[in-house]
Amino acid sequence: MAQAVKHLWPNTKLGIGPSIEDGFYYDFDKEEPFAPEDLERIEAEMRDIIRKNYKFEREELKKADAITLFKKMGENYKLELIERIPGDTVTLYKDGDLTDLCRGPHIESTGQIKAFKLLSIAGAYWHGIETNPMLQRIYGTVFEKPEELKNYLTLIEEAKKRDHRVLGKQLEYFSFNEEVGPGLVLYHPKGAMLRSIIENYIRKEHLKRGYELVLGPHIMKSDIWITSGHYGYYKENMFIFKVEGAEYAIKPMNCPGHILVYKSKTRSYRDLPIRYFELGTVYRNEKSGVLHGLLRVRGFTQDDAHIFCLREQVEDEIIKVIDFVVDTLNVFGFEDFSVEISTRPEKSIGNDADWEAAEAALVGALKRKYLNYTINEGDGAFYGPKIDIKLKDALGREWQCATIQCDFALPERFKLAYIGPDGKEYRPIMLHRVILGSLERFMGALIEHFAGALPLWLSPTQCVIIPVSEKALSYAREIQHIFLENDIRVTLDTRNERLQKKVRDAEVEKAPYMVILGETEISEKALSVRSKSEGDMGKMGVEEFIQMIQKEIREKVR
Repeated sequence: MAQAVKHLWPNTKLGIGPSIEDGFYYDFDKEEPFAPEDLERIEAEMRDIIRKNYKFEREELKKADAITLFKKMGENYKLELIERIPGDTVTLYKDGDLTDLCRGPHIESTGQIKAFKLLSIAGAYWHGIETNPMLQRIYGTVFEKPEELKNYLTLIEEAKKRDHRVLGKQLEYFSFNEEVGPGLVLYHPKGAMLRSIIENYIRKEHLKRGYELVLGPHIMKSDIWITSGHYGYYKENMFIFKVEGAEYAIKPMNCPGHILVYKSKTRSYRDLPIRYFELGTVYRNEKSGVLHGLLRVRGFTQDDAHIFCLREQVEDEIIKVIDFVVDTLNVFGFEDFSVEISTRPEKSIGNDADWEAAEAALVGALKRKYLNYTINEGDGAFYGPKIDIKLKDALGREWQCATIQCDFALPERFKLAYIGPDGKEYRPIMLHRVILGSLERFMGALIEHFAGALPLWLSPTQCVIIPVSEKALSYAREIQHIFLENDIRVTLDTRNERLQKKVRDAEVEKAPYMVILGETEISEKALSVRSKSEGDMGKMGVEEFIQMIQKEIREKVR
């Protein structure tokens, strides 16, 4: 792709061009912006390069020689990359008339490329730093077989239809407003109802599993964050301000508050494990360029809990959390997931022995559950390794959801203690964990998984009542009252519109049920029922319909 761009626009400077999970991209410094139609021109040039079947030739050069070469080529971004590469040598690859800085390896020649597609154009700051030049990034994908590419492009189109940002606006769930600020969600009535349904379910499940509710302030003095280590390791992601000469931070995490509740009185080994749970809203100073609907925001709420336990209890507690995660995913309609262990990062706190013990506990729990997992080297939290459980949606896409972190370090930093059976003080172990993760991200995943057509128990509007005429309005209000008395979430469409439009609008709203009321229904004290999944269900008695819908809600049918 870079070679094709250089053929078409020779003065373009090359940035970086890595492979990524779903294909590849390349960053370009080009005077004029790329237009969407330019992608077709670049693809045509790429096909010509493939036809010419250039061999990929690897060359190793001393850094000084590489600098001379790229200076001659005028590739200033490559010169900066060469300076950053450790060692005395770098590797280059050449195919045809293009020489590029690259680690490799490559296929043998361009002729081996069978099926590719350029997908989109985006802006990207050099090295992701806002003060650096803005480059133009072209994304593409490639497959061994044309049918694989076709399937992938179909998947992309289906994903566009399910985009939670589009559906969220269409269904009036949420919005963003520049007057409020980027990455800060405004929940509309239906979105607030959906969130409330999720919160009520997850709160009830925590109480059933032995968790206690706690609640902490949204701001805390910086001293707390200095002790926890967040100030040193996470400060650039925190909102910090001063009041009356004292420095405060809006909380990016809930853990220090839970720690202080634990520390508020003397604890015995008999008290452990102690499980504190909070639907805690946190704020993180994410760069505006990475914000993405509900999936990446600056203010979000976590179903956050911290478990304080004995060393010998750690594995059992991790297993209980895993079971909690799996049960919850199944209830919400996610039947598949992957598991990853993230190990110690370069910037971290704590000693080697504790990190090894923490990682061993996570691995031990997964082995006892016979769960396969991959290792993500160096991507743990700064205070401990973690298990990440990624749910898979209806399109097979992964969404980061649950996390279980094993922490020996923060109990040490905060001098947490319990009294052992010998009357001496000992340190508890701390597990940080979320089940759903960010409620915002989970809602985004739910909306896309079900393409907006949520199961009855989750639907903000479970039934739309549609009176055929003004004469049916009184009966419709009576039915509405009965439904509300029976905890059925219902709306009444009183608009002066044709029946077909009201039905069509209820379908667009993705309401699971419609109840249509006319003169016949009034005389028979009955309901004409339409189901989103089954279509016209005919006439039903009021009590019959209520029992049917309550059973479906109770059983959480998907």
